[in-house]
Amino acid sequence: MALTIQLSTGVSLEAELCAPQAEFSGGPRLAIFLHPWSWLGGRMDDPVVSLLMDTFERHDFHMLRYNSRGVGRSTGWASLTGSSEGEDLCALVNWAVERIGNVKRLFLVGYSHGSLITTLCPSLPSIPTSYLLVSYPVGPRAWLTLFRSSLYEKALGSILESKAGVLVVYGTEDEFTSAERYERWTSGLSSVENLEISRIEGGSHFWRGGSGRQLSATVDAWLLHQPR
Repeated sequence: MALTIQLSTGVSLEAELCAPQAEFSGGPRLAIFLHPWSWLGGRMDDPVVSLLMDTFERHDFHMLRYNSRGVGRSTGWASLTGSSEGEDLCALVNWAVERIGNVKRLFLVGYSHGSLITTLCPSLPSIPTSYLLVSYPVGPRAWLTLFRSSLYEKALGSILESKAGVLVVYGTEDEFTSAERYERWTSGLSSVENLEISRIEGGSHFWRGGSGRQLSATVDAWLLHQPR
């Protein structure tokens, strides 16, 4: 279902809301998907976002993807730091939870720059929240956020401390962050039970071909083991 969503932040977002073919037995589960950096052409119909949605669809999720501010028919201007996009996401989460009603679990799914923005939305106190961060752009993070890396480090640290489930997936052939850089970054994250890290050999930033199937299988297995 194509939608235009008016948010409390003052922008309206072009979005697509998909209902599951069969409602999950434990009650509605909602997944919200965030696309790559709009300044480089990122939009909600990105192939990796679509791949992730196909994976979540097999698990009977309500799914919402959207064009961030300034993309497609969404109003407003893209920010240089990502802060405005983070505020939009928090407002969108509230809108979606109210729209669907009685949501039992929330999953925030970010790919590339979208994974940065995902971390700016704290887990909900009343709804168990999980985060999927795919190709988190550690290498270019500073210039993607106008040198606000510390803001994003703190945001991710707060999520991990909240005990929300987090899966980080990266490929060893990522064009923007080396495998060594990813290893240093992940080794510095809090060692907590709720954090899982998946390294996919040969995976690029764009997850084409066989690496895309590996990404889907990794996410599929993670979803099967999430609390019901």
